[in-house]
Amino acid sequence: MNQSNPPGSLAPHIPADAYRRAQATGQPVVIVVHTTDHSGRPLGAYLYPLAVAGAAAVGIFATVAALIALLDFAVHTAVAIGAATGPIGVGGISLKLFGSKR
Repeated sequence: MNQSNPPGSLAPHIPADAYRRAQATGQPVVIVVHTTDHSGRPLGAYLYPLAVAGAAAVGIFATVAALIALLDFAVHTAVAIGAATGPIGVGGISLKLFGSKR
């Protein structure tokens, strides 16, 4: 191995003359590596929880809307049945649920 050239896989960015001068004088070679700090979470990590929360909100909204529609249908059915029938009697006691107040 030729010791006069800088190691290619270790530090290809060091100029050969600077490496040879440092090797001849015994000075250490300082390699500075610039990196960015990724201390925060990536944006993709928030996508899954937001999608689940959105789907849950839409599901709850749809369930409430279906319940309201079902109750509306039940009330309309009860009104139609009550208007079609007359007084309801059980055991000799009659009760007129829907009718005119004359």
